[in-house]
Amino acid sequence: MKLSIRYFASIREAIGLAQESVETSATTLGGVRDELIARGDAYAQALARGKAVRMALNQVMVDESAALSEGAEVAFFPPVTGG
Repeated sequence: MKLSIRYFASIREAIGLAQESVETSATTLGGVRDELIARGDAYAQALARGKAVRMALNQVMVDESAALSEGAEVAFFPPVTGG
């Protein structure tokens, strides 16, 4: 399925992208995170399992067990953004 992924604050800076479209076989938000981590380098560092990362699905805060649907918008950001 195709997803729109957005990155915010320090995650955006680390990855070097504000958003991208990805094709995934994951069924949950945690699965997409794992796929992105598997890309290595900046993705692995910014989204690492040991890091606090907040997630939203279609602009609603959710946890990693949230089920994905075709065309969904996924967002990743650190616990505190802005200032």
